Amino acid sequence: MKSRGAAARMQDTRSTRDSILDAAERRFAERGFAGVSVREIAGDVGLRNQASLYHHFRNKRALYEAVLGRGVEAIVGLVAGRTSAADRDGRQAELLDEGPERLLDYLIEHPHLPRLIQRAGIDDTRYLKTSVTQLLRPLYTQGLRILAARPVPWEAAQLPHLAAGLFNLIFGYFANAKLLEAVTQADPLSSAAVARQRRFLKAAVAQLLGNTTPPRVRSVLRTRGRMHP
Repeated sequence: MKSRGAAARMQDTRSTRDSILDAAERRFAERGFAGVSVREIAGDVGLRNQASLYHHFRNKRALYEAVLGRGVEAIVGLVAGRTSAADRDGRQAELLDEGPERLLDYLIEHPHLPRLIQRAGIDDTRYLKTSVTQLLRPLYTQGLRILAARPVPWEAAQLPHLAAGLFNLIFGYFANAKLLEAVTQADPLSSAAVARQRRFLKAAVAQLLGNTTPPRVRSVLRTRGRMHP
């Protein structure tokens, strides 16, 4: 009975911590590190006061770093995991082509994360420059390594630009969702809009990586055994 009670308390602690991270991700993405108070985040989660939040995070900076770290590390893990699987089974090119879609799936579940990363790179570096560099550098390095490992129609010196372009193509849609909504007068995060973005992303990435045949056509040709180079 005692062990069950301890497990329940641990689960409740994890749930509270995750709720704090979710609320902080949304708030920090909207207004950046300097524009958000710990009191606001505590109120969003329903905590009695901000002292309760400090039970989980020692200060505001630790909370910000935890929010950013949770998102970036998950993305790095997705990319690294797909690369490792590709190395093991010899289907590197095919699995790497699936990467953007898997990132898209993750961002659909965490639509505030790209805006948070954008904030971190623009107006929060004065507060968190070391943390931002440590978290985002592995993602950039991993992306370059993946591009260098496969044949692409770009010179080696252009790969950093290709990596930046792919990043903006995938993450920029979500990071600029509010701007897109204001310009288009439509919700860019609706199911229909995201489905259209998914189709566009597949075609655009295929073009950038030198796979000029649209992904759906390639799949049909592969199934029929008539895949052309």
